[in-house]
Amino acid sequence: MSNKNLKIVFMGTPDFAIPTMEALCENYTVVSVVTKVDKPKGRGNKMASPPVKDLAIAKGIPVLQPETVKTEEFVKELKSFGADLFVTCAYGKILPQAVLDIPPMGTINVHASLLPKYRGSAPLWHMVINGEKEVGVTTMLTDIGMDTGDMLLKYSMPLGEDTTMGEVHDMLSKAGGKLIVDTIEGILQGTITPVPQQDEEATHAPMISKEDGVINWSKPASAIHNLVRGMNPFPAASTTKDGEVLKIYATKPDMDASTGDKAPGTVIKTGDGIWVTTGQGVIVIKELQGQGAKRMDAKAYLNGHPIKEGTVLGK
Repeated sequence: MSNKNLKIVFMGTPDFAIPTMEALCENYTVVSVVTKVDKPKGRGNKMASPPVKDLAIAKGIPVLQPETVKTEEFVKELKSFGADLFVTCAYGKILPQAVLDIPPMGTINVHASLLPKYRGSAPLWHMVINGEKEVGVTTMLTDIGMDTGDMLLKYSMPLGEDTTMGEVHDMLSKAGGKLIVDTIEGILQGTITPVPQQDEEATHAPMISKEDGVINWSKPASAIHNLVRGMNPFPAASTTKDGEVLKIYATKPDMDASTGDKAPGTVIKTGDGIWVTTGQGVIVIKELQGQGAKRMDAKAYLNGHPIKEGTVLGK
């Protein structure tokens, strides 16, 4: 079977899935794309289509946007494309067995973690917040569980101490595009042996909310730094100053700095940054965004919004 004779249905939704879809379109024949329904977005609540849908339309690929993937009508429509293989990447829905039974080669998922760690919908955020030293992408055979299928290939890379979630997103998104082609070619050539996951080693990565980004200044400076970069760019770590919400985008921790007798969250110095005490060490806020303002470096913020030493953040 030549590559272009391999017919694939691709299922994905956000920007993260775009490199995987582009790689599939370049190397095989994508006969249909399945993605989530359009949703209102932005201040005007205008309907916006998923990035994967926009790319599919640009390439002239039929698009399906089912409210649910569990209807007989959807299963029948999927069968009509005669696909050999289904590929999913950040689709956002768990597929039922009736869907998984359709393609003769099965369904492959591109997941943004080194499974079995960080199963779930938000691995990118949790990996950075937890201060992982290594991150990666795994391809796996999809079953009816949440990222529980047998693993096929992995790609791993070191994670820098200042790398943000947004940067990890872009790097692993591109890696996913390469890994899916390597995986499919390995399957066609018979060089890949699926490896079962060890469930006892599994960790979970549930959805992230704005509330998860609220800074607890009693935690160590290193943990706060990881939270800040793990929430950058969205939804952003945050604190309050005199009732004003501040979004924090960049910090520098100093675990050895003395906090004296200052309570966690106390501003002890300002200048080209904002020095704040924590439960262990001091953290310097380097970039932030005031309420109703633009994102800027700390020095620019302080020019228009001076903060007195002794101010306690988060109260």
